[in-house]
Amino acid sequence: MDYFDRCYIINLPERRDRRREMEKELERAGMPPMPGRVEFYPAIRPESAGPFPSIGAHGCFLSHLGILRAAKTQGLRNVLILEDDLTFAAQFPEVEEKLLGELRETPWDFAFFGHVVEFPEVPPDRAHLEPYAGPIVTAHFYAVNGAVIDRLLGFLDALLQRPPGHPDGGPMHVDGAYSTFRQQNPDVVTLVAVPSQGWQRSSRSDIAPNRWYDRWPLVRSLVALARRGKTWLRGNRRH
Repeated sequence: MDYFDRCYIINLPERRDRRREMEKELERAGMPPMPGRVEFYPAIRPESAGPFPSIGAHGCFLSHLGILRAAKTQGLRNVLILEDDLTFAAQFPEVEEKLLGELRETPWDFAFFGHVVEFPEVPPDRAHLEPYAGPIVTAHFYAVNGAVIDRLLGFLDALLQRPPGHPDGGPMHVDGAYSTFRQQNPDVVTLVAVPSQGWQRSSRSDIAPNRWYDRWPLVRSLVALARRGKTWLRGNRRH
């Protein structure tokens, strides 16, 4: 947080379970919530899906868009954006300074610290940022440089005015919107962390329709325990 002007964590106010888990992750990464520095951003949940694939996709898009608008209004030099189901890689605190050192020395517009892009495996001490021009799925741990925010906002606002499937891009998942923007603006510099420094925790989704076991309170609690176990196993298996 010595480098980024602000960090926002997108969280639906009613998802207190995710907020609690995310607070633990932030503490572990040395980024505890702090007004004006590391803040939870109240996620938007619209009344309908509208032209988006689902209500969750619509709300997710509007939430990321709202943060970018806030960053512009406040004149932030850059902004770090997290989603509340993020789990940091075990080695993240050890490589954080190295990655930020590279960021300070390299022109960039997007920096994806968490992603699902496949790269050859490298040991933790060789973690680095790599230029990348392909599509990126997920937007759970990334940064946007202030220099590109105006152009990005213009693009996202234009998407909202077009019908789904428009050849220039219409309403879609926010990660797809970012990939489309980057494809249409090849001068935009995107860096990705190799290896990925965060993934999405296994939890009940706010974007995809919930399965039957997420709608029954008792079963939902048991499934939540199983998901935490899955996340723990995943972290220990990889790191």
